Amino acid sequence: MIRVVVGFDQREAVAYHTFCQSIIEKASQPVSFLPLALNTLSGYTETHSDGSNAFIYSRFLTPSLFDFQGWAIFADGDMLCRDDIAKLWALRDESKAVLVAKHDYKTKAPDKYLGNKNADYPRKNWSSVALWNCGHAANKLLTAEHVMKQTGAYLHRFSWLDDSLVGEIPKEWNWLTTEYPDNYNAHLLHYTLGTPCFKDYWSCEMSGEWHAAARRVQDGIGV
Repeated sequence: MIRVVVGFDQREAVAYHTFCQSIIEKASQPVSFLPLALNTLSGYTETHSDGSNAFIYSRFLTPSLFDFQGWAIFADGDMLCRDDIAKLWALRDESKAVLVAKHDYKTKAPDKYLGNKNADYPRKNWSSVALWNCGHAANKLLTAEHVMKQTGAYLHRFSWLDDSLVGEIPKEWNWLTTEYPDNYNAHLLHYTLGTPCFKDYWSCEMSGEWHAAARRVQDGIGV
């Protein structure tokens, strides 16, 4: 069973469902989804005030959500899967505490969806897709209490880990649309500046595939 935790924000709920739809359509193995919604997280209260979405810090609870056992994928909800998620799952490496796409870029836009500021910072977007080794000893400090106390810089830079424990996945598994050139060989598109469900990003780069997937979600609703 491939365990996938997906960030959920009510302001773009359609993005969550569209992303899950795109995973299901391409998956060759059973997949379980866990929507990372704040109202479902017992023992965790969002204490940070600088987040652009509802799951910007709670994503680091992924290992604890599975009782620090096994593996899980975390992904932001503003994404579209274009390939078999089992291929990402196959990249698990027991010697690593987490594996991520190690982006190194400067953003093209000072602002993003809903007027949020889009600042540059080290390891930006590393945490937006993470293949978590939930059972790794180094991740066991990621309790709700610990995450609530930490800064964004500490969490998003994986500061509790030695760099040797942060493995790498290909950037094609977290391709930043608009920020990067269009890539029709990408496995997973990340609409990091704004999902095409928002008016300002309705026609953004590579938005056509997202809209097609969203229509397939809607077409499945009985009348």
